[in-house]
Amino acid sequence: MAGSADSSAGAGGEGGAGASNDAGASNDAGASGAAGAIGQPSGADADITLVSRPVPEVVAKAREMAKTMPITVTALRNNISVFAGSGGNITVLAGRDGLLMVDAGYVTSRPQMLDALAAVSAAASGSAPPAALDVRVARVINTHWHADHTDGNEYLHAIGALITADENSLQRLSTTQTGEIMDGSTTMFPPALPGGLPKDIVAKKKTLTFDEQTVVIQHYEPSHTDTDLSVTFKEANVLAAGDTWFNGIYPFIDIDAGGSIGGMIEATNANIAAVTDSTQIVPGHGPVGSRTDLLDTLNMLTTIADNVAALKASGMTLDQTIAAKPSATFDARYGTGPLKPDLFVSLVYRSL
Repeated sequence: MAGSADSSAGAGGEGGAGASNDAGASNDAGASGAAGAIGQPSGADADITLVSRPVPEVVAKAREMAKTMPITVTALRNNISVFAGSGGNITVLAGRDGLLMVDAGYVTSRPQMLDALAAVSAAASGSAPPAALDVRVARVINTHWHADHTDGNEYLHAIGALITADENSLQRLSTTQTGEIMDGSTTMFPPALPGGLPKDIVAKKKTLTFDEQTVVIQHYEPSHTDTDLSVTFKEANVLAAGDTWFNGIYPFIDIDAGGSIGGMIEATNANIAAVTDSTQIVPGHGPVGSRTDLLDTLNMLTTIADNVAALKASGMTLDQTIAAKPSATFDARYGTGPLKPDLFVSLVYRSL
């Protein structure tokens, strides 16, 4: 979460509600820190009040952006789509069993999110789009606990979704958390309200069938956080990697929640081992990518980690290591996102 409205990351959300989360999408679908009503819906949703937990300023700013941000939709395979525009990327499977979502985005995106969900539901069934109030979201899988992936849990649960997550996500969403955000400062995150808490807990691995497709939910060892899950749609050959992968930008590593550069490298290796050259891979932030993109990311992570480790072992302080520019080779390609090179080097140094 960042300390600005246009690039949130960290314990509250890595990519913000803006264009930095673009999943290569092509079709547009149309707060304060206190608890209470959040952005009254219009049209078919006008009789529903959106209520969510009190949040720190950085999440409130991201929610404000998400109110008006369009949801862009990229079609993948087998009625699977990627939604961008509300926090991290959201993977959606539409079918006769309703809708399965991987991550929930921000609560303030609710009106345009439901419109986009209605559209993909109609496309999958070959019927007219249902009214927003009739959208059937059967399950939401949280890839980790950060607000840009979980803030919408409560309203989605209210319309019938079962929330699935890692057991550590339940623990972190249930209690007050303190963590670093994108600008390097520290902020406090209050617990989610009961409706936003996951009820279906994944310890290591869970396999389910949804719309006659096999969905495999897999636990990662601590990497981006200690709460990370991947979701594989087996027949479609699609992997949703959550924030274990930021495609084309430096990743945020939530050290306060158990993340580390070593864990990110291990998770990237696990993702590479799990895919083929034809797999469509959905990152937590950035465009849908390929195994080649993952290999490029692995090279970046390992090279910078080795550079920083060598400088740290030589006795250099954090400031001296940052001044030595150990990421310089990669900054032009990966340093244009919300997380700037100096802070990424800082995160690497402190997690070694």
